[in-house]
Amino acid sequence: MYSAVTRNIAVSVVPFYLEDRSDPQENRYVWAYRITIDNQSDEPVKLISRYWHITDGKGRVEEVRGPGVVGDQPELDPGDSYQYTSGCPLSTPSGIMVGRYTMRNGKGELFDIDIPAFSLDLPGKPRSLN
Repeated sequence: MYSAVTRNIAVSVVPFYLEDRSDPQENRYVWAYRITIDNQSDEPVKLISRYWHITDGKGRVEEVRGPGVVGDQPELDPGDSYQYTSGCPLSTPSGIMVGRYTMRNGKGELFDIDIPAFSLDLPGKPRSLN
């Protein structure tokens, strides 16, 4: 598990390879990742948008921006958690993802929280630096 805490909001990530959706002979490798956002702060927050920086095993970068996550903009009161699962296809057997969420607190202030960098590695293969 990978984790980061920003402004008392914890983000943890568990990536896993989806062998049944991947086709290595066609250079298609698919991972899913489960993210848990835990509001450990003393104020309510709402997830407004996401930003991803995805680097494949050849150093190619893709940036993804958009509102919310998986069609949702969850609101978390102090002590609440929110979990979702999403996915990432790559054309290489390894990669790395890192990002941030833009949140809004109860006062209407916007701020970013870190999504920790996490590795996407084919099971049973040596890890490579991306």
